[in-house]
Amino acid sequence: MQFAFGYSAPLIIEAAVRNRVFDTLAGGPRTVEEVSLQTGASVRGLRMIMNALVGFDLLVKDGGGRYALAPESDAFLVSSRPAFFGGMFKHVSSQLIKAWLDLSEIVRTGKPVKAVNQEAAGVEFFKEFVADIFPMSAGPAAALAEALKVADAREPYPVLDIAAGSGVWGISIAQRSPMVRVRAVDWEGVLPVTRQMAEKFGVADRFQFVAGDLKDADFGSGHKLATLGHILHSEGERRSRALLRRVFQALAGGGTIAIQEFLVNEDRTGPPMGLVFAVNMLVNCEEGDTYSLKEIGGWLEQAGFVHVRTLEAPGPSPLILATKP
Repeated sequence: MQFAFGYSAPLIIEAAVRNRVFDTLAGGPRTVEEVSLQTGASVRGLRMIMNALVGFDLLVKDGGGRYALAPESDAFLVSSRPAFFGGMFKHVSSQLIKAWLDLSEIVRTGKPVKAVNQEAAGVEFFKEFVADIFPMSAGPAAALAEALKVADAREPYPVLDIAAGSGVWGISIAQRSPMVRVRAVDWEGVLPVTRQMAEKFGVADRFQFVAGDLKDADFGSGHKLATLGHILHSEGERRSRALLRRVFQALAGGGTIAIQEFLVNEDRTGPPMGLVFAVNMLVNCEEGDTYSLKEIGGWLEQAGFVHVRTLEAPGPSPLILATKP
């Protein structure tokens, strides 16, 4: 029964996000009737989803019928919090579930109905939600900047942000030092979102926005750092290997490549998130998959990188770093 109704939890959370349940309870405990008055949502609907959220340990309820936030929902589901993750749940019903409903046929053919790693379909897909998932990579990006001591830079620090999306990697790193200059590469239809986010965080004057596909966009050269935040899984092995070779050429000697991915173990028996995300790539991409540290490390070494290593960061998997000699 848990598996059969597995779809219900993200949809219930999404309904609560869209109806401002968590934002309302951030002001303190409330009854269902009080939440209804503040949000305009029905008492019946709120009572049912809020009770379910208590069952999920995302809300708590006292003996007087007042609901309050649990620590996790306070941290991740209140829109004003820096780690707000509610946008990901909005992405679930409007984009992900629609595609997943064709899974049986996709398994039969081995091909998605619509490949979102191709520009024609991908622009509409990504521009709708990249800003919402900014918090997912902000923590890892900050950890990367700290590990590389970006704040200590005393000379220009050029950064290549590949498939920049919301610009989270370049923005987070640029915030650490005025010496950082970011070359943000993405499809032309996505870059307006990147620019908007860079302007929001006050670093757009240090960004260069470059339109193009990963296989032929102008990466420039001489970068100290290149970031690939959740990119390889949509590209598949063949395109990922080619991309890593291109990144190697774009880095200066001694430069670092940083990769964030949903890693799986070598036997592909876990962790569950990495395995489920592989199916997500089956649904949405022509060649995408998830990979192990050993696989990605081997590709990096074959591209010419050395000192492949991991960096613990807030997220489901550590970052993978490597150096250009």
